[in-house]
Amino acid sequence: MSQFTYRAIDSNGIARNGALEAQDLKTAVTLLQKRGLLVLDIDLAGPQMLRKAFGRGQLKGAALVSFTQQLATLLGAGQPLERSLGILLKQPGQPHMRALIERIRDQVKAGQPLSNALAQEGSLFSPLYLAMVRAGEAGGALENTLRQLSDYLERSQLLRGEVINALIYPAFLVVGVLGSLALLLAYVVPQFVPIFNDLGVPIPLITEVILGLGEFLGAYGLTVLAGLIATVWTLVARLRNPQRREKYDRRLLGIRIIGPLLQRVEAARLARTLGTLLSSGVALLQALVIARQVCTNRALQAQVTQATESVKGGGTLASAFGAQPLLPDLALQMIEVGEQAGELDRMLLKVAEVFDVEAKRSIDRMLAALVPTLTVVMAVLVAVIMLAIMLPLMSLTSNI
Repeated sequence: MSQFTYRAIDSNGIARNGALEAQDLKTAVTLLQKRGLLVLDIDLAGPQMLRKAFGRGQLKGAALVSFTQQLATLLGAGQPLERSLGILLKQPGQPHMRALIERIRDQVKAGQPLSNALAQEGSLFSPLYLAMVRAGEAGGALENTLRQLSDYLERSQLLRGEVINALIYPAFLVVGVLGSLALLLAYVVPQFVPIFNDLGVPIPLITEVILGLGEFLGAYGLTVLAGLIATVWTLVARLRNPQRREKYDRRLLGIRIIGPLLQRVEAARLARTLGTLLSSGVALLQALVIARQVCTNRALQAQVTQATESVKGGGTLASAFGAQPLLPDLALQMIEVGEQAGELDRMLLKVAEVFDVEAKRSIDRMLAALVPTLTVVMAVLVAVIMLAIMLPLMSLTSNI
């Protein structure tokens, strides 16, 4: 018997963590499913987990997109599933990828459905991925489902990559600005203090302020830095409390500039996940439970949980989300139209496309304004420091 640790969601959408003993991973998953739990993550505990970590690589990002696209293409070309996996196994790639595909092929060859073979890999495949594959198998449309899944993963990767690439230059600029100012105030400015004392000229107020700030940072700079780190660590620790985190995330959505952008990003992610699951044949309640996991905002996660309960009671999705509107009004209106027309999946995908474009446009505008703003701020602050240093020297020159 082996010991397993797991993360799962019960029928009420509540996260459950725990441990259990089972003969193997498949048996453990079966036992949890019999308890009415939707397994999100299951791993071997203790030393066995270490052996698994070193023996199996993770399938993420571009590798997951490539695997899904290639498998969908081979199935679309009329190849049986086992042969398709065998062809993928012959493709050049990393050893852990080949080992993963070989394990999946062996399970399929033994008569297991693809979804079960993927589920036995633990956390390598997300609940969304597994649910869509199961729905595709049940509906006899595995190829189309994999194509939808690869499109979903590719769009998510593309948006994440664009945001990260766009933030690299501003991040380096911020570090450069703060580092330059800290260097000037802590090391350069204090060098002028004895010079000005020896000159015996009147010191302007701005010079006294800059000199005092420089002396303070020179003497207590490390203490200030340690205090900032401790403050940030304390805030992060406080946000680990679910209730505090939910209140913080709710306030974050209400901030004037950042809030609407976060609403668009979350609306696009949630709508695409729900739309993709529904179009693959996943039931709405199960789709809501899975989609809750892709929401990074805790307030929106809580609203999805409430929406799940409302839909269970016979309510509509639009009214459930509209009770405490955290999503943009346009998204709520489009969801309502989709429900009335009986095309909720298509309308949700349309919502995702609309807010993907709006979110990208907003991010581009913010980043386009951020770079020149930081440049101007740095130039102004450096100019103020230089002016504070030059004023006493100019006063001395005028008295000669």
